[in-house]
Amino acid sequence: MKELIKSNTCKHILRAIVCVMLLFWSCIVQAQAKESDPPRVIVLTDGEEDDKASMVRFLLSSNEFKVEAIINTSSQFHWVGGKGWNALKPVTWVKDYIGLYAKVYKNLLLHDKRYPSPEYLLERWKVGNINAVGEDSIHTEGAEFIARILLDKSNPAPVWIQCWGGCNTLSRALKIIEEDHPGEMERVAKKMRLFMIWEQDGTYQSYIRPHWEKYRILTIISDQFDCMAYIWPKVLPGDVQEVFGKAWMRNILNGKGPLCDVYYNNNGAFNAEGDTPAFLHCMQTGLRNMESPDYGGWGGRYVKVRNNVWMDPLPAPGFKRPEGKWGFESSWSKAMEHYKDADSVAIRTRYFKPIWRWMKAVQNDFAARADWCVKDYASANHPPVVGLRHTKPDITAKPGQKLTLDASGSKDPDGDSLTFNWWCYEEASHYNGKIGLNSKGAKAELKIPADAHRGDTIHIVCEVSDTGTPRLTRYSRIIIHVK
Repeated sequence: MKELIKSNTCKHILRAIVCVMLLFWSCIVQAQAKESDPPRVIVLTDGEEDDKASMVRFLLSSNEFKVEAIINTSSQFHWVGGKGWNALKPVTWVKDYIGLYAKVYKNLLLHDKRYPSPEYLLERWKVGNINAVGEDSIHTEGAEFIARILLDKSNPAPVWIQCWGGCNTLSRALKIIEEDHPGEMERVAKKMRLFMIWEQDGTYQSYIRPHWEKYRILTIISDQFDCMAYIWPKVLPGDVQEVFGKAWMRNILNGKGPLCDVYYNNNGAFNAEGDTPAFLHCMQTGLRNMESPDYGGWGGRYVKVRNNVWMDPLPAPGFKRPEGKWGFESSWSKAMEHYKDADSVAIRTRYFKPIWRWMKAVQNDFAARADWCVKDYASANHPPVVGLRHTKPDITAKPGQKLTLDASGSKDPDGDSLTFNWWCYEEASHYNGKIGLNSKGAKAELKIPADAHRGDTIHIVCEVSDTGTPRLTRYSRIIIHVK
């Protein structure tokens, strides 16, 4: 009898241990799933030609996001009643583009099942405040939709609000929250993230900044984006310009289906996609840039200027940031656009480097997605998956310590061979000296410099490219924390 009791007791203990282990594993799986969830995004667009070009790339990249909303808005450049170039295009262009996306949707699913359905995207399309520059008094469907998304308690995940145009529809949405739900402002602010392509009206300064900045909303206000806008032929380095020229753009414009057919171009060459960096920032390429704007990624690199507001790094010591609106009128990009002498051109080239350094990989990614519109899986190329082995993404090390970094767990879905390029992202690191990297294939070795101090960080990027066509690249960023 005692043996039976002992046996049953052991079974109960074993069962309890198994249950705890299963619960623990379930928590790990849930945490991993949460970390890999696609970023939630809201797009506010004024419908300029470069917005429309960006929308083609955005829709082809929509498998990377949880698209919460696409909202028509106005800007200082385009509004209802604007004359000539300032006129706002009929808002139905968004619906039309989603209709073209619908024609290639089934083929896109062959390459990634995460692409949202056209029906879902149409449900998320709303018209916001478009009647005047900075008009934020009307309760529009778009503003109310944004307010509902931000007030929703069922999903606390961050929402990246991308202002391709003005901030006025967002301003109206936040006014709705402040007026009708003032007790929710702090909770709403915690999940808001703003990426602004300039301040394209006055509502950020007049309302959003004085009422919401105190909640330390992560806010990026970009001027770097301009190297992907209309001035690209003047400001991009020659070797980068190659992937914007007529010959290369055939990858997008020739025989890639109805959505790519409407892509705005300049006689076959790249025209402008000034708003694209806003969503490139949210693409999970392995660069970890959404952890902090100063890490740098496909959407640029930014430095903190006040509270949790981030802007472009100073191009040179003599430049100053504006006290108020950061936009067309105060833009460093516009001030440097017509530089001719070598020293000034070098300053301008450095200024735009946080974006152009990635542009060959970005353009090849676009070309692959254009292929996905018309090719089956076996005929197209897909990005490699970078896998670290015996290496953590965050490492604590002492001065003088030797480290071996290993990305030999990397794989390619198409079976292509892989090439590895290891480098130190000096601008993102908080150690100011030089780092010696000895790399061979998937592994790299380095020694923490003796003069590194406690609190210094060293950012090492492992850049993994396949040998397919077009050549695709993904990354792993390893951050070494000196103790």
